[in-house]
Amino acid sequence: MRIRDFLDIDFSLFFAAITLTVFGILFIYSSGVTASGVLVSTEYVRQIIWAVSGVIIALTLAMVDYRRLHDPSLYLFLGTLALLVYTCKFGRVVNNARAWIGIGSFGLQPSEFAKIVTIIFLARFLADTNKNPHAFSRFFISCVIVFLPMGLVLIQPDFGTALVFIPILLVMTFIAGVSTKYVIFLGACIALTSTLMVLPLWQSYILRKSMPFIMVLTNSRVVTIAILALSLIGSIALFGFLRYKKGYFFWILYAVAVVIFSLAASYTSHKVLKDYQIMRLIVFLDPDVDPRGAGWNIIQSITAIGSGGLRGKGYLQGTQSHYRFLPQQSTDFIFSIYTEEWGLLGGLLVFALFLLICLRLIKIMKLTADPFGMYITAGLSAMFIFHFLINVGMTMGIMPITGIPLLFMSYGGSALISAMSGVGLSLSIYVRRFRH
Repeated sequence: MRIRDFLDIDFSLFFAAITLTVFGILFIYSSGVTASGVLVSTEYVRQIIWAVSGVIIALTLAMVDYRRLHDPSLYLFLGTLALLVYTCKFGRVVNNARAWIGIGSFGLQPSEFAKIVTIIFLARFLADTNKNPHAFSRFFISCVIVFLPMGLVLIQPDFGTALVFIPILLVMTFIAGVSTKYVIFLGACIALTSTLMVLPLWQSYILRKSMPFIMVLTNSRVVTIAILALSLIGSIALFGFLRYKKGYFFWILYAVAVVIFSLAASYTSHKVLKDYQIMRLIVFLDPDVDPRGAGWNIIQSITAIGSGGLRGKGYLQGTQSHYRFLPQQSTDFIFSIYTEEWGLLGGLLVFALFLLICLRLIKIMKLTADPFGMYITAGLSAMFIFHFLINVGMTMGIMPITGIPLLFMSYGGSALISAMSGVGLSLSIYVRRFRH
């Protein structure tokens, strides 16, 4: 890479990532201080080491032509799948998920890097199939590429990390020109599945009153009959569409398929979700259902954020964290500590920095002449935006607890280095944005 190229990197994007990382280190340090002022954790030291490593990796990737990743991306993807399979079988269990591999105190979370590798490989496939953008096979294979690592992450089980793959798929296929009806189909299936999955929990734990319509969603016999009946309707609609080429037959088939997939997926979810994952959904609906158990984190997080007021209590002056009221305060709930000590104004600063990152990524995506680089940037944009919205929404009680970290700020080497790798790829694409 030439010196001129280095000076052409997107410094605003790089600066925003570095600033958020520094904020993270400061408040990881704060999370390790007790109410008596004693430092009981050295997590901040490890975070500094990972931050320095992440910056070096980001700058290294910026100097390398990202297009060199096009050809080996298949092998990177297959290697990542193999690593995920190994993790599911022999990985270390942390927070109820077998998601880590490592030796001694050193640990690696392959699922964090799987997101980046999947983005690169999916971008290659979408770029290579640009000549036939609306083909169903293009959308189907894209789904297979994403659902393979996503399924392995679900097996661990790491529900939060698995969710990140969905916006990556939706955004990348939409930007790549895949037919909107396919993208909407997948989005509708996800939305309806989520609704049907939550309704029985809402009935049992919140409403505490039996409703016949909702009860059938967990009855295997009724669900089977409903799917068979809908399949018959869909078959008739398919025959009508193939025979008469009428648009309304297609849309009947379309709607029936959405309901069938959603019914099957929601029923299956109740069989595979762990008890603690179900409780996370329940306390999202109403934290007071279990205020000293599963709802504790949300209640304490909202309390911490609210107590910060406009300007906060001051650095190292927080009470929720220093009195250890908030579990996982250096990871999932780092934003709660941050806003308690730096208040609404500090929170708005974090919002502004993430907004800057997202706007710069969108700008890079629009400027890039190479489809491969464009699709990589689209996937990274989806990843960063989803992480931010879910994590911050979780700490405010407007999103369910999923265990998704706040990128750059939450404690954890795998997440930080993965995020910095995404920044490095974006910088490399920006420098070569006008090159085909």
